Amino acid sequence: MTVTMTIPACVAEWFRQLQTRPLAEVAPDPAAAAVFSADMVVGFCTRGNLASTRLNALTQPVVDLFRQAYVHGIPHFVLVQDRHHPSTPEFNAFPPHCVRGTEEAHTIAALQALPFADLFIIMAKNSLHPTLGTKFDHWLDAHPEVRTAIVVGNCTDLCVYQLAIHLRLRANAYNPSGFRVIGPAEAVDTYAVPEDGPEDVGATPHPGDFFHQVFLYHLALNGVEVVRALS
Repeated sequence: MTVTMTIPACVAEWFRQLQTRPLAEVAPDPAAAAVFSADMVVGFCTRGNLASTRLNALTQPVVDLFRQAYVHGIPHFVLVQDRHHPSTPEFNAFPPHCVRGTEEAHTIAALQALPFADLFIIMAKNSLHPTLGTKFDHWLDAHPEVRTAIVVGNCTDLCVYQLAIHLRLRANAYNPSGFRVIGPAEAVDTYAVPEDGPEDVGATPHPGDFFHQVFLYHLALNGVEVVRALS
């Protein structure tokens, strides 16, 4: 069965017109910027109940953006990643994945192989949210100099959305001057079921293009700066 949902015309046109922006323009002071990555782990990219070829295709654009950011002088790379308790209630909604102590919870090899991987800060999480039960907000408190947050990874409508919206709403609540959240559309994506997902584990149908574009649009409605890509 193929699942299709019509993307609203206003959303499709907005998505079509997204522009590529220079990294130097969105992060003119690299020391005040950070790259935040959601769930670029084995369990979503290469093997496991929720692994998807569509998400694995993110590997190259995310790795390229990491390299570009490092060359630009951005010093902070925060990887927020599933590392689930074996009995997490999340497994009532999604098939078991990325259990702590398993290979699925590891950062993908292409990121680990980067020569500056020792800079990575790994934030293990047990839910879709980046801060519940984690030290994510403590890290942000300890780095008040960060004023530009670049968000990449998966999934657009799940962990990427929670990560980007938390960064944006946290800034709104505490009023830091000029805090920006940047979402490059080509460095995030979501999975598709049944066309390109874990069909054999009873996953709920999930039209990937629809959710990808609609949730990016919703991030933009909330003040996240969604761009096509960073050059």
